[in-house]
Amino acid sequence: MNTKQKLYEGKAKILYKTADPEVLLQYFKDDATAFDGVKKGTIIGKGVANNTISSNLFRLLREQGIDSHFVDKISDNEMLVKNVDIVPVELVVRNISTGSLCRRYGINEGIVFGEPIVELYYKDDELHDPLMNDDHVLAMELASREELAVMKDQALRVNAILREFFDSIGINLVDFKLEFGRFHGQILLADEISPDTCRFWEKGSMRKLDKDRFRQDLGDVEKTYTEMMQRIAEKIS
Repeated sequence: MNTKQKLYEGKAKILYKTADPEVLLQYFKDDATAFDGVKKGTIIGKGVANNTISSNLFRLLREQGIDSHFVDKISDNEMLVKNVDIVPVELVVRNISTGSLCRRYGINEGIVFGEPIVELYYKDDELHDPLMNDDHVLAMELASREELAVMKDQALRVNAILREFFDSIGINLVDFKLEFGRFHGQILLADEISPDTCRFWEKGSMRKLDKDRFRQDLGDVEKTYTEMMQRIAEKIS
């Protein structure tokens, strides 16, 4: 009998309460969605892969001085996380042009930027997570000026660490989305870091190793998630 008390269920994860009010259990699902939920499906093994990948990358970042909500991986699909208050601002870091950036500005895919681009999006599914700037964040009182500065600084630090890591295993970190939360007044990295939230291209072949395989019907979706899990685990272990 399942006695866990569900706190929240999103498109990719479920949060449950634990005996400790400051710690939650985060369960990774195999459900997959794209285009604001218009496209739905199941990627067998995605939950296990994303939980394992996120756990390993959160540990890597912790070793480099970037703390997060991650506490511990406790099963194939589950990790314990700190009960943060999510800031409703998503940060997207872009190293190479692709996706909505190309559509928005009419530029070609594959442009390598001299400096990473940091974008802000309002985290609201009903509004389709619209693009915003610092002034919007401050005017809407979503975060303070100091908190926003911390989030942007951490996003760039995460980018530098992960770009170097993925380069070492023959993968380009194209772009990725980060979320942050408040925990006892501290801004912490939250959510997940996985093929669901990042774009990975294999060096040389430019083979896509992320959820774009699901979005674009490229095939080998389950195989790709498993491959990414194994390549990351082999390097970190």
